[in-house]
Amino acid sequence: MGPGADPHIYKPTPGDIELLDKADIIIANGLHLEGKMSAMFKKYGQEKPVILVSDGLEEKDLIKSADFADSYDPHIWFDTRIWMKGMAYVCDEITKLDTMDRNYYKANFNRYQKEVDEMDKWVADRLDSLDKNNKVLITSHDAFSYFGRRYGIEVRGIQGISTISEVGLKGISEMVDFVVQRKIRSIFVETSTSQKTAQSIVDGARGKGFDVRIDGPLYSDALGEPDSEGGTYIGMIKSNVMMIVNGLR
Repeated sequence: MGPGADPHIYKPTPGDIELLDKADIIIANGLHLEGKMSAMFKKYGQEKPVILVSDGLEEKDLIKSADFADSYDPHIWFDTRIWMKGMAYVCDEITKLDTMDRNYYKANFNRYQKEVDEMDKWVADRLDSLDKNNKVLITSHDAFSYFGRRYGIEVRGIQGISTISEVGLKGISEMVDFVVQRKIRSIFVETSTSQKTAQSIVDGARGKGFDVRIDGPLYSDALGEPDSEGGTYIGMIKSNVMMIVNGLR
């Protein structure tokens, strides 16, 4: 999936299917993030190794989905601790398939773990600079619950966990009231979602005599262009945090 793609509604192209057919190993997030491709992964799992990052996690690591019964929020990469726990699982599974290069994979994982740990400390320091009353993150859809749990940020999504969830007039009205009552300074759009619902919150708040601005976009369900700041996992997290801190300060 390319930069800015929405995995919840993504439909695999013939080119995607050709790549999956030729792949020796398939690695995906899991927890139904990939939507329409989830059934394909089950099919391919009968022919070749399919490794899901989420299979390396425990139930206590996960956040229940507010949209779908018996499901979990799939946006696990926003908690660096559980994401790297999933990465450790992926690394272990790969080494079982390619035992000759086991030390190579382990060394790369250990190096990357240190980089992510440093980034995690950087994020915590930046967010700690915010006033406690300003630590409220409102985004286009509910993708940042793991982020909020990890760093002590109150998170609200205008849409649900999946972008296919519809937001009604009641939901918009309630969010407008919340923004006005809490005097929220900014709400954030995302690279993979429309700005339309966020604008309806801005318009509703303005009708009540309160100005809130739209900031972003944040990287949520997709990375940025390969040569951009958000083109890597660490880069997307850092870019988001700077955008959030500047918007809420």
